[in-house]
Amino acid sequence: MTDTITREELHHRKLDLRFYSRSDGLYEVVAEMMDTKSHEFRLQLRDQALAPGTPIHHMIMTLVIDEYLVVKDIKAQMKATPFGVCLEAQNTLSGVIGLQIGPGWTKKIKDLLGGSASCTHLMELLGPMATTAFQGMAPKRMQAVDRPENEHMRVGKVNSCYAYAEHREVIARLWPDLYKPKAGS
Repeated sequence: MTDTITREELHHRKLDLRFYSRSDGLYEVVAEMMDTKSHEFRLQLRDQALAPGTPIHHMIMTLVIDEYLVVKDIKAQMKATPFGVCLEAQNTLSGVIGLQIGPGWTKKIKDLLGGSASCTHLMELLGPMATTAFQGMAPKRMQAVDRPENEHMRVGKVNSCYAYAEHREVIARLWPDLYKPKAGS
């Protein structure tokens, strides 16, 4: 049977997230987001349509953290926005300084920046930025997790995701003392 379904791209959101180690001992997560349309598009309150491929949103956000994932600084650049007033949202992020990336991060961010308090897109970028920071710090954490004094780190990994389920092979092989076979196996 021949596949007769065709598709046409209408919108393209591009995300690029990177993690950096800085010479001052801190770390940066940089997120860039760009939205474009594949066809001419007229934004609300604008007389002229945007040509295909012209950014509707183009934002770059930098999150500075320490080794404990505590936010030391945050900055946003909004290079393209649908409304001029959107640029003011760059100045709404200071409440994130001092927060620690970890359990409850997403709720704290939504409580702080949700709705009309800030830009939805900047707020949403903080989720993947947090996981990028976590992945960027993974080599440090992995070195520490097997030290005897860090049992709390091992216990914290158990059931934190699919692979680290207490009844799966990953836990059985890494930390047999924390392995719990699935009932009925």
